[in-house]
This record gives sequence, C-alpha cells and structure tokens, in this order.
Amino acid sequence: MDRTVKTFFKALTYSFVIAAMSCQGGKSNNSAAENATLFTHVNLIDGNGEVQRDISILVQGDSIADIGQQIDSSDYEVIDLNGKTIMPALISTHVHVGTMKGTENNADFYTRDNILSQLKKYQDYGVLTILAMGSDRPLLFDSGIRDSSVAGLLPGARMYSAAYGFGAVQGGPPAAMGMNQVFRPHTEAEVPSEMDSLVKLKPEVVKLWVDDFGGQFPKMPSSIYKAIIEEAHKHNLRAASHLYYLSDAKQLLQDGVDIFAHSVRDNVVDDELLNLMKSKGTIYIPTLSLDEFAYIYARKPEWLDDEFFKASLEPGVYEMITSQAYQDNLKNAPNYQQNVKAFETALQNLKKIYDAGILVAMGTDSGAMPIRTQGFSEHLELELMTQAGLSPLQAITVATKNSARMLGIDQQYGTLEKGKIADFIVLDANPEQDIKNTRKIAAVYKAGKEVSKGPLSND
Repeated sequence: MDRTVKTFFKALTYSFVIAAMSCQGGKSNNSAAENATLFTHVNLIDGNGEVQRDISILVQGDSIADIGQQIDSSDYEVIDLNGKTIMPALISTHVHVGTMKGTENNADFYTRDNILSQLKKYQDYGVLTILAMGSDRPLLFDSGIRDSSVAGLLPGARMYSAAYGFGAVQGGPPAAMGMNQVFRPHTEAEVPSEMDSLVKLKPEVVKLWVDDFGGQFPKMPSSIYKAIIEEAHKHNLRAASHLYYLSDAKQLLQDGVDIFAHSVRDNVVDDELLNLMKSKGTIYIPTLSLDEFAYIYARKPEWLDDEFFKASLEPGVYEMITSQAYQDNLKNAPNYQQNVKAFETALQNLKKIYDAGILVAMGTDSGAMPIRTQGFSEHLELELMTQAGLSPLQAITVATKNSARMLGIDQQYGTLEKGKIADFIVLDANPEQDIKNTRKIAAVYKAGKEVSKGPLSND
C-alpha cells in the first residue's frame, strides 16, 4: 500500500474516531443537562460571610456545578427564584435523637421509626447534618441506620454520632432521661477497655459529662476524665465535654479536651481561658437555646404561638408549656434567677470567645428534653447568637461553615461553592439584616434534590 492510500485510510479512521467521540460527548452532555437545574435571580449567602446578589446557581446531580452572573440557561431546567435568598443548610453539632416522644424522654422510645421521624423534622427545618452527642443506643449501629444516614441513603438529616458517652457514677447524665447506655467508670483502670468497645462503633467524637447539674449529682473526678481524654487521643478521637463551670473548663483544657459542648455559665471567661483555648485549638459549642429554654416559657416568649415553633413540638408539649401551672413552677423555682443569669453569662462568653478568634460551631442540645424542640432550636440559636453580638452573617457562618469544620466535612459541606454538595435552604426573605428570616423557608434541597417545603407545608 503506497503512502497516499495509507494517509487516506489514516485520515478516514481519525474522522470516524472524532465522530464517535463527538456522539458520545453529546450524549453525555445531554444526560448531564437533563440532571441539572439552574436557579436564577437569587441572593446567595454562601456561608463564607459573603452575599452575592441577583446570581445564578447551577446544580448538577448532587453538587454545585457553577455560580455566576452569566450562565447560559438554554440547556437546563430553569427555576426563577425572583429575589429569594439561598443559604447553606444548617449543621447542628450537638443534638440528641430517638429518646424523646410526647412529653417524655425514655430509652424505650429509641426505635427506627422514631429516629427517622426526628431526622425528617430536622430536614424540614433546613438542618441537614447533625451530631448526636453520646446518648445513642445499639440499634443505631446494629441496624446500619447511622452509616446509611451519613451516606445519604435515608431520608432526613444526615446523622453523625458520638455513640455512647462517658458519665459519672450515680451522676450525670440522668439515666432516667433515656441515657442509661453511657459508660460510667468507677476508676481510671476501667476506661481503656470501655474505650476499646466504643472505638469499634467509629464515633465522631468521645462525649463526656463533667458537671454536677446544679448540685443534683456527684461530678466526674478529674482523674477519670483525664483518663478518658487520654484514651480517646490514643485512638485519634477528639473529646467533647459537657460542662458548666469556668474552673472545670480550665482543668479540662489542661487535661487535653478538644471541644466544649456547652457554654461556660457560672462566670465570665478570663484571658487565661481564652489563651488556653487559642493555643490548644479548642472548639466551642455554646448551646445558648438550651440555657434560654431553662426559664423562658415562664415569660411567654413572642414566638410561643408562632406556627413555625409549634410545628416542631411533640404531641402534648404545647399544652404542657403553656399551662399556668408549668409556667408558675418555672418562675417560682429556686434556681430561676440562676438560670437567667447563666443564660446572660453564656451570651457574654460567646462574644468574648468569638472575638478571640476561637472556632465556634453551632449546637443546641435539642432532643434531650421535649422543651428543647428539634429544628426550631437551631433557628432560635441563630437569633441568640445575634443577641450575643454576632452579625447575622457571622451567626450563619457559625451554623454552616464552622460546624462543617468541626465535623471535618467542610470539603463537601458547609458553604455553597462550585464543586460542593448542594445542601441549601431557599428563603422567602433575606436574613442578612434580620436573622429571623431564616424561618421563612420556601424549600429545602438535600444533595441537589428538593426534599421539603419547610415545616409548615402540608406536602
């Protein structure tokens, strides 16, 4: 075969290859376009503290493919949001799931149906990722609920877990509130084997309770919680502590704790604590709503009859908290003024800690008691963070980007950027100036698909 013929066949073969690649590419592009949605004319709060106005967001599959002013809409389904606001889905790094039902908490309530129902409730409120802090039970792991939820294979919020926490002997957390699965070591020698059994469950963090619950219970000895923290670190796990007192916070820091799972509430934090937290990279989860819930129903808050709040309640809880007897009992309780002061101190401490440059993540302790309502608590927490002195955009960043960082999932979640998972809330109003506008939910999107129109929808 001469060179001319060889050249002809080579060119012909090349043409066929190019044509085949073009057809294949066209098919792929068409398929991608069919699985893509372009949201136009939106205000975007990205979780980084920035607002982009009248922007378009292209969602392809489960991820954000593009964000910009000039995105060609001819190939995609277009949803014109006409000035609505999109913000990242909320991430709550301290909750409890499964043991609450009606007006009670009980270990018997920990069923698959109850867990899934509560995960759906979080989802309806735009909370798409949660960390259950130490009150879970074998069902969650034996049935694969935790793993399936984290993988996005179940409806509702993705549920991370601290599995079984460490409490004090005859102390906190109260076993009667469905928290009878926690380890309660009598001595340091018991800790290693208990930690070994916990590690098999692959917990996100190790939770420990260091508090006397207002003098009700004996406190965990420091020698034991030091052993728990050391064993956690041997397994490359972080330790997150329930606490209340400034003195305990300082001792926990000296012993290596990684996360404060509540506010310091007995005293305003000092420079010694701030410097220790900064030097050790401690994460702070203030749970302000927990402290307000301890007394606020006695004052009949302005949101008490708000349907957005009422929709989050378990059956019978609204009747309980609005009864005169319940409100009088709160107001006349010997620790009423102490609870009010603790909340006010928590507000001051959040601002000082945030201003010091310490990582603050959002958590609420919702689900631990029926009065700490799931979903609404997270929106109330945003409001209380602004009451403490954070701007609305700073509070949103705490509840999205910072919380994702705390969980170690910030490469995929927490902010709305190209390449990240499309978890977001569509709002009818912009919370940039008024944080309460996060409650005006038009739709919730999980991994690029609409999963809810908010808690007040009948769908």
